[in-house]
Amino acid sequence: MPDATAARRRADLQTRERAWRALRYFSIYRLIIASVFAALSLSDNLPPNFTEFDPRVFKPVAITYLVLAIVAQFVAERRMPTLRLQSAGQMLLDILGITLFMYASGGTAGGFGILLVVSIAGGCLLASWRAAIFYAALASLAVLGETLFGVLNLHYSPASYTQAGLLGAALFGTAMLSSILADQARRSEALAAQRGVAIEQLSRLNEHIVQRMRSGIVVVDDDGRIVLINESGGRMLRLAGAVDGQTIGQAAPLLAAARDEWLVRGENRKTPVITEPTGGEAIVSFTSLGPSELGYTLAFLEDAAETRQRAQQIKLASLGRLTASIAHEIRNPLGAISHAGQLLSESPDLGAPDQRLLRIINENCTRMNDIVSNVMMIGRRESAIAESFELRPWLESFVAELCARRALAAADVALHWPEARIVVRMDRSQLHQVLWNLCENALRYSTRRPLLSFDCGQSPDSGRPYLEVRDTGPGMTPAVAEQIFEPFFTGESNGTGLGLYIARELCEANQASLALTGHGAEGCRFRIDFAHPHRQQLTF
Repeated sequence: MPDATAARRRADLQTRERAWRALRYFSIYRLIIASVFAALSLSDNLPPNFTEFDPRVFKPVAITYLVLAIVAQFVAERRMPTLRLQSAGQMLLDILGITLFMYASGGTAGGFGILLVVSIAGGCLLASWRAAIFYAALASLAVLGETLFGVLNLHYSPASYTQAGLLGAALFGTAMLSSILADQARRSEALAAQRGVAIEQLSRLNEHIVQRMRSGIVVVDDDGRIVLINESGGRMLRLAGAVDGQTIGQAAPLLAAARDEWLVRGENRKTPVITEPTGGEAIVSFTSLGPSELGYTLAFLEDAAETRQRAQQIKLASLGRLTASIAHEIRNPLGAISHAGQLLSESPDLGAPDQRLLRIINENCTRMNDIVSNVMMIGRRESAIAESFELRPWLESFVAELCARRALAAADVALHWPEARIVVRMDRSQLHQVLWNLCENALRYSTRRPLLSFDCGQSPDSGRPYLEVRDTGPGMTPAVAEQIFEPFFTGESNGTGLGLYIARELCEANQASLALTGHGAEGCRFRIDFAHPHRQQLTF
């Protein structure tokens, strides 16, 4: 994976950067020590034990050591040549310089040997295990060699051998301990880098999943400020641009009100929230994140249209099984009753009262057959095959068909179009069925011209296209308007009460909505709000 490779490269670069930083600090330490020794030598104010044997050697050694320390610091800053070569060179410089300091100050008794322990400890942190043992051995040989030379030529005490041996053992012990600690540190660092890569990959994966979720995600802190919002959440709440730093009340007041109600009541029931001025709706639920002192709240937003569509598909599947049973249990005896009534109506011995009863039987048989047919049509209806198309030419063709079949004049139907081109997304055949039902109802109740009016447009707030169908009838009472979409509710003696119910179900199957937006004395107005043309239709 490209992201994983890049993350590993960043981890390797960080590891190398830390190693170079450690070498730089070690060089600064050497530079400080060399500066102190050079200053003491130039001031001619050395301690007595420093001048016991050959103080004239100390000054050139200190000045040379300072110059070489400056060069080592400069090279470390330039990072040329490699880290391994610079580390080895600085270790050799320390071993040689400190050994000469020991010679100038009377051997191991001068106290400079402890500086070798520090140098070995620092250098072995940057070297491998074999290199650490080599440095310890080289430093021990240098100490023993300087002690042997001093005993033979400078009258060192024979006890110096013991001190040199103990110092060599300390050097080996320091090298081994430093090497072990450095190896453990490198392993821990590699493990931390590996886990860092895994965490970064997991973080990227989580971010990708959150951003691509169909459900909206909004994370709000204790002060009500939006911490995180994914693409679906921004689309549902109609938020344009970045919302970092905004409060939820500024970005989505209705969502903030739902959150406040949840905080007060403590009930996590799914709450419908209107997110668009034209009636777009989202179902919201809340939950707390982490410990209570953090105060983070997670809000889940689900598109109500998609949720209703899923419920619609489940309902249609159940209704399909029910209608199969209805067709078998009702239609056969209903057909027998209707056929028997027709045969009986042909009898010449029936009087007028009996003929009237037969007509009632036949009319109700027909009505029952229509009800069964409508219910079966809902249950057997296949999933919507939505497509995007321009509304105006399609609606003009529909109006032409309606005028031809109902013998309407041009003045009976009015069309109102905006200047912009209107594109809708819906199943053409199902839209035809919905409009036909609305037009049949409008023509049944209209009393003046135009009998039927179509108004098309696009909501400026949500961008959703809409189509309104208006009649010029007497309207309806509020009680009737509340039940107009209920199944089997009808105000006509010969109606089935399923026309508007089926029309609304067809709209919801296409992520559209059908609503009664006016029912006063000037007439009724039904509005279809289509889905956003750019949204994908759900398939099951």
